[in-house]
Amino acid sequence: MAGRSAGSGDDRGDYGEDWARDLRIQFEQLLRTKRLTEIEQQSRSVRSRVDSSGGPRQHLSSSNLRAPSAAPSSSSSRPSSSYGQGHSHGHGSPALPPSYSSLRNLPKIPTAPAPHDRDSQQFRSLLVSLSLTPTKYENPGLLDEALQVIPLDRIYSEAEEESQVLEAQAASMGDGRKPEWGYQDCVVRALLRWFKRSFFTWVNNPACPVCLSPTVARGRTQPTPEESAYGALRVELYECSNQACRAYERFPRYSDVWRLLQTRRGRCGEWANCFSMLCRAVGGRVRWVWNAEDHVWTEVYSEHKQRWIHVDACEEAWDNPRLYTDGWGKQMSYCIAFSIDGATDVTRRYVRKSEHALERNRCPEEVMLFIMQEIKNLRRANVGKDERFRLEKEDSREDRELRGYVVASITQAVTRMVPGSSGTVPPPAPRNPPSGSSSATDDQKLPAEQPSRQSGNAEWVAARGEAGRRNQQFRDPRDSPRQ
Repeated sequence: MAGRSAGSGDDRGDYGEDWARDLRIQFEQLLRTKRLTEIEQQSRSVRSRVDSSGGPRQHLSSSNLRAPSAAPSSSSSRPSSSYGQGHSHGHGSPALPPSYSSLRNLPKIPTAPAPHDRDSQQFRSLLVSLSLTPTKYENPGLLDEALQVIPLDRIYSEAEEESQVLEAQAASMGDGRKPEWGYQDCVVRALLRWFKRSFFTWVNNPACPVCLSPTVARGRTQPTPEESAYGALRVELYECSNQACRAYERFPRYSDVWRLLQTRRGRCGEWANCFSMLCRAVGGRVRWVWNAEDHVWTEVYSEHKQRWIHVDACEEAWDNPRLYTDGWGKQMSYCIAFSIDGATDVTRRYVRKSEHALERNRCPEEVMLFIMQEIKNLRRANVGKDERFRLEKEDSREDRELRGYVVASITQAVTRMVPGSSGTVPPPAPRNPPSGSSSATDDQKLPAEQPSRQSGNAEWVAARGEAGRRNQQFRDPRDSPRQ
């Protein structure tokens, strides 16, 4: 006994990868056994209640309900339901419809894509390749170059001023509340204003390089070796509309962030890529968010709020995740956030209503969970134990936040069916919110605060189905012209 105790004490400090994997497998097996036991107990209790009741339901189908007890072998071949075992067709009596409500609560277990499932395999390859994007923001030379471009004195001065105003507003309430945003949040907000208004330029059709006249799109052309070296996988070709000129202009769609610091122009892809890197340069934790319906944006982690904040540099949007659905009228299927620490499916943060959700048919949800976990394991392979546990705790907190949005959506849908209700129900607040955190209501905006898309011309926006409320001629008063 003494030797066994000493041995266990020595092993107690060794928590390696094998120990963590074995613990996870044991937990999953325990969870499956627990759920199956609960289902079996619920089936027995419901069956006993039905057998003991003398109502018309028992009179109509008593033979069917008691059939499994006479033939136990048939009951083992089909799953239990809330009404008992599978119904029989004997004696011509009407059968009760099976209700598999208990089975609906079974947790989804991450499952690797099947070898013959080409769609899932292709989607997995796509997401793994996209997950490399934020790793480029960790290049020290690139970050130093970015700091040379950013007017740091201006950014920090504006952030300090805004932070002091927010602290004064919080102190004036007299209830000990914290400011709405922390200092680091104010730094990113100041960076967002400068990036949108002074640094980057939106490109619809580039001007003619010779006479500066408008150009007309002429399709695409092959990138030159130099353009390919800077990550331009495609090049758009434009012809000058001036009959006397007819010059051509190339518009390479660069993905190299260093090159974007030189060109300072593009569309949503270039905007999100460059802005995310600049946020990383000023010390922020950054996510690059990819949407399957051809849009990208940024998320920045707020230590003050203890959650990820939506930021869209194209629209100068801050903490407004419902901008795309409620403002643009956009429908979305997948929104995946990639960071240096892994990948997370954040669709529930941006799609709150079923009418805004598109079918998720790229892969089964179990495979999606597997892909997200696979990317996290790749990015965290060399992370220390303490840092890994901190990230897992953060993942758990975000998962509760995302599930809260689902609960709020269901509650709102049910409330709308009640006569006389307004149909607006705030999401349930967390039971034990961390210090400085916020509830799920923080990102709720009034209808007038959900503008239509501001970037891009009307024809381009309409072709993408993102016009939304643009027909109402709403203009965000915060959107001043670029200098």
